[in-house]
Amino acid sequence: MRHARIIFEGRELDVDIDAQDRITTQNGEQLDVALDSDLITWLPPVKEPGTIFALGINYADHATELAFEPPKEPLVFIKHANTLTGHKQVSYRPDGIEYQHYECELVAVIGKTGKNIKRENALDYVAGYTVCNDFAIRDYLENYYRPNLRVKSRDSLLPMGPWIVDTADIPDANALKLTTTVNGKLTQDGNTKDMIFDVPYVIEYLSKIMTLNPGDMICTGTPHGIVDCQPGDTIVCSIENVCSLETRMVSEQEYYGDKY
Repeated sequence: MRHARIIFEGRELDVDIDAQDRITTQNGEQLDVALDSDLITWLPPVKEPGTIFALGINYADHATELAFEPPKEPLVFIKHANTLTGHKQVSYRPDGIEYQHYECELVAVIGKTGKNIKRENALDYVAGYTVCNDFAIRDYLENYYRPNLRVKSRDSLLPMGPWIVDTADIPDANALKLTTTVNGKLTQDGNTKDMIFDVPYVIEYLSKIMTLNPGDMICTGTPHGIVDCQPGDTIVCSIENVCSLETRMVSEQEYYGDKY
């Protein structure tokens, strides 16, 4: 089963989506609308976002792409809910920068509270999986291991969704094809099997340090294959058996409007 948050006919709804793409509200109402309909506004799928953990350089080929040694332990930084936006929404390119790239990532969504979780039990704490695009602004990157605020914390630069797929429906999250296209052209082609630290390892690692809670999210990093993105570009990040996440890039002025 898939779970999403949408706006439809002026209502903000938590919905379930079955294998036949039928959309049903939490109250049992079946919506007469197709998944690809422009009548749906997709919201970030986690209703009450907790801590957003993001892993840096978690694919060996991406480390090579950036001319870095693969890490010996997870390189984790924290993001905040202001960065989140939904499927088919816009993200912006800040004025005056030289290089902004996508990062297609598998996201593990925590479903129950846990501390000192053993690796072999880790998936019991995962409610499901979704996809994010963790945009990065390379101009301000002083340290690949610890990105600063200007690199990873701007509004709208963590599109996520469109839905969460139950853990039970993803028997092996470490064997999923991952791709990104920009304006229909394939620019990234990888597989989650190439993660340096898989989801159970990271859950064990994080839960030794702090309590994990429902709504926490673990963004697991991106493989090789990044390109600069410009206003007008459409980026689609896809992970096999999970979902495809579409984002349109706009300028900073278009994004903020009268707040620019």
